[in-house]
Amino acid sequence: MVNYSMLIFIVLCSLKTTVMAQSPDKSLYFKQPAKNYLEALPLGNGQLGGMVFGNPNSERIVLNEKTLWSGGVQDADRENAHVHLGQIQQYLLQGKNKEAEQLLQENFVSKGDGSGRGKGANVHYGSYQTLGDLWINWQDTASAYSDYTRILDLDRGVATTRWKREGTSFSQIGYVSLTDDVLVVHLTASEKEAISFSLGLDRKENAETYSVDTDQLLMLGELPDEDTTGMRFASMVKIFPVGGELIQKADQLSLRGADECLIVLAAATDYDIDNPALRGADPKEEVLQVINDFKPNGAQARHEKDFGALFERNNFQLDKHESRVVSLSTPERLSRYAEGHPDSQLPVLYFNYGKYLLISSSQPGQLPANLQGIWAPEYQAPWNGDYHLDINIQMNYWLAEPLGYGDLAKPLHQFTSNLVENGQKSAKAYYNAPGWVAHVISNPWYFTSPGEGASWGSTMTGGAWLTEHLWEHYRYSLDTAFLAAYYPVLKGAAEFLSSVLIEEPGHQYLVTAPSNSPENAYLKPNGYKGHTVMGPTMDMQICREVFGNTIQAANILGEDQGLVDQLTKKMARLAPNEVGEKGDLNEWLHDWDDADPQHRHVSHLYGLHPYDEITPWGTPELANAAKATLLQRGDGGTGWSRAWKINFWARLGDGDHALVLLRKLLQPAAGDGTKIVMSNGGTYPNLFCAHPPFQIDGNFGGTAGIIEMLFQSHGEQETIRLIPALPADASWQAGEVKGMQARGAFTVDFKWEEGKVVSGRITSLKGRECSLLLPKGMMLINEEGATIVTNQLDGDSEVVFETLPNQTFSLMPL
Repeated sequence: MVNYSMLIFIVLCSLKTTVMAQSPDKSLYFKQPAKNYLEALPLGNGQLGGMVFGNPNSERIVLNEKTLWSGGVQDADRENAHVHLGQIQQYLLQGKNKEAEQLLQENFVSKGDGSGRGKGANVHYGSYQTLGDLWINWQDTASAYSDYTRILDLDRGVATTRWKREGTSFSQIGYVSLTDDVLVVHLTASEKEAISFSLGLDRKENAETYSVDTDQLLMLGELPDEDTTGMRFASMVKIFPVGGELIQKADQLSLRGADECLIVLAAATDYDIDNPALRGADPKEEVLQVINDFKPNGAQARHEKDFGALFERNNFQLDKHESRVVSLSTPERLSRYAEGHPDSQLPVLYFNYGKYLLISSSQPGQLPANLQGIWAPEYQAPWNGDYHLDINIQMNYWLAEPLGYGDLAKPLHQFTSNLVENGQKSAKAYYNAPGWVAHVISNPWYFTSPGEGASWGSTMTGGAWLTEHLWEHYRYSLDTAFLAAYYPVLKGAAEFLSSVLIEEPGHQYLVTAPSNSPENAYLKPNGYKGHTVMGPTMDMQICREVFGNTIQAANILGEDQGLVDQLTKKMARLAPNEVGEKGDLNEWLHDWDDADPQHRHVSHLYGLHPYDEITPWGTPELANAAKATLLQRGDGGTGWSRAWKINFWARLGDGDHALVLLRKLLQPAAGDGTKIVMSNGGTYPNLFCAHPPFQIDGNFGGTAGIIEMLFQSHGEQETIRLIPALPADASWQAGEVKGMQARGAFTVDFKWEEGKVVSGRITSLKGRECSLLLPKGMMLINEEGATIVTNQLDGDSEVVFETLPNQTFSLMPL
């Protein structure tokens, strides 16, 4: 056996941390082990994930590797579907929606099984799957443990479990290293020779584990695919002990009588992100290399330095009013908050958790975060854990740009670009159109075909919606090199939409056809309940946005004047937003009733958020219609639906109603989250959002909603607005934000007291003209102390001023 004692003793002594109480705004705290994964603590570096249960008798850590998917590359397009397009469109023009939907179902859906109705683990589409479980089975468990705590420190990316047994204190520290690409578990005890356990690494199917040395386990596996060899994967775990004896068994390792130890795990698959049709590197060789390269000395310090640097890019604080929550577990705080008790730090904790989850599930060079981020214990994930393009993957990244995490959105940008090749084939197969299209669902194989059901699968603007994030990154960064690199993606989406528009007979508007308003149904005046339509409002809003973005991008880059002229003409003829008889915004081209008036999707308010063509100050009539729509839809819905509604109400400037939705989002979710239902969303004990079941988009959307309550910079002038939707609730009346990013390449810090801004700083990164809604009684000064502008009016005043690159301005009271 290799003797690591001297080296590891020095290493592990440097890793010891003192017992610390939870931080109410930056820690998840539990008083008992997790009963299921909805109480487990998530760790991750974007690619490798772990969920720590914290059981002192038999510890389970659920493992995930982001690229581990069943299924594979497939041709799901019906090559000649476009021959039916004209007839489907003709039916729609004639008002024969039933006939159009029937023909669409017969000839215009995906070939084969599609997504398997959301259960695609054993069909070509595939499903995201767990890598398996790491087990630490302690030897001496006859006596009970006591003094138990389990804490996830969000700012460090570290999960710590502590307990006592027979007078000996034990500590388990876990993290997934951003630096070293490994999961690390550090075990310590207050007494010598107190650490004895057996170590297992297993998976219920398609894998085999065996020991390769006294200190190493190796798991190898291959997932099934219908026609070809499936994805190969590997995981290796190695023990670095201080003292004790290592014992090798066929598929387990045992350590007896150690003082301390590190358990280090690596994982890999043979997935090639740029060309999934080809096999990547041998995963076995990859994990061997990672383990061999791992340096125990300073591992935790390296991870915490890199993780902390990301976490601290942005900071949000509310005044701390209640000290009593320090002793409460996270589930206790959720229950107490739902009962109406004050907890000023719970919204801050939720905000910080959103940051933490983004850092932990999305890093450059990877696939984007999926429906579960990276954390899924299943072999058949809900809805395959895939990429839904009609809200969910986009919502995952709403928080990235304003929090200064544009680099963490790179996986979404690259994923969008990688859809183009398949999307061009789908555009030809179904529409005989140029450009590219992606519909409602996608996966690591860049699936772009319609879904298998006409009622939901033919929404044609999923890919176009993704391009919004490309333009948004430019709006925040003013990076023309980025814009030039991704301009072909944006252009291709515009070319497709431009080519498929048809003229409707009522007003000669140009509209999309056929399409859906995502997952919703309408009632025609004759009583027919349907889904297939022409020109749903969201499609028209996305067309205006994509055309407008492409026109601006082309002008900035000096390209495609002919395309600019074409899009400008067609943009003027797109079906506009319309206010219905009930005062709400129409979801359909006609003023039809919703089959479900409180449906979870509110897609026709896309123009309010995330697009910004509807604003209270620019289009008050449409803003009022949007408000009427929200009141009709109500405050219920799934987790992510409630999160979206927070953003809507914040954009309308109604912080009190936004807080109502935030409280509903934070309501404790009932059950274990395994049953798939489409309502009663809330939050699980570990703060995972309940669709239900768990979907991470609600976490990210909720964080984005808090941002919109505190800070906005959208609209035609991209005017910076400070606390534009601050709730009247006492716990929100004083606070501070640092590191917020504004469109136009500005960084903004500000502080407020008694519900009013009292100080702030604006730094111009690129020297662009700045538009600011200057609070009343405040003035703006430059770095030399010269006054730029003052506001002595009774209300806030919009001011515009010139800036230079890296120039900072200060907000001060008059």
